[in-house]
Amino acid sequence: MPRERGEKVVATNRKARHDYLIEDTYEAGIVLSGTEVKSLRQGRASLVDGYAFIDGGEIWLDAVHIPEYTEGTWNNHAPRRKRKLLMHKQEIVKISHKTKEGGYTLIPLSLYFKDGRAKVELAVAKGKREYDKRQALRERQDKREADRAMASRRHLGE
Repeated sequence: MPRERGEKVVATNRKARHDYLIEDTYEAGIVLSGTEVKSLRQGRASLVDGYAFIDGGEIWLDAVHIPEYTEGTWNNHAPRRKRKLLMHKQEIVKISHKTKEGGYTLIPLSLYFKDGRAKVELAVAKGKREYDKRQALRERQDKREADRAMASRRHLGE
């Protein structure tokens, strides 16, 4: 059987970009059990409440929901267990310094397979305040209206 090529996105945290200001993003491998991989290959996972933390020089992913594999037996995995992430030591140290600054947190943006291996995209992010969220929505709406006005002017000019 030939090796898998390319990327297949399993889950994305769409609310993260709304709730947080993303500073940096990193790619990390995940230590998974067999039934977790099979469940992910079926495209089942949720990153909604997920976060990552550094403990003892290792980076961990917590509160990410990977449901039990339906065809699994008594050795199925726990859906919301802590999962170890695989990153280079230098990256972990850099992330550690960033998160210790205060106000920064580690959140998963997406969970995907890259060349057959499970990966997670982590972001060092700072939480947005309510008025920041409203301002971002207003800017997006203003841009959309300006684009519409430009398009209608173009169509009328023809």
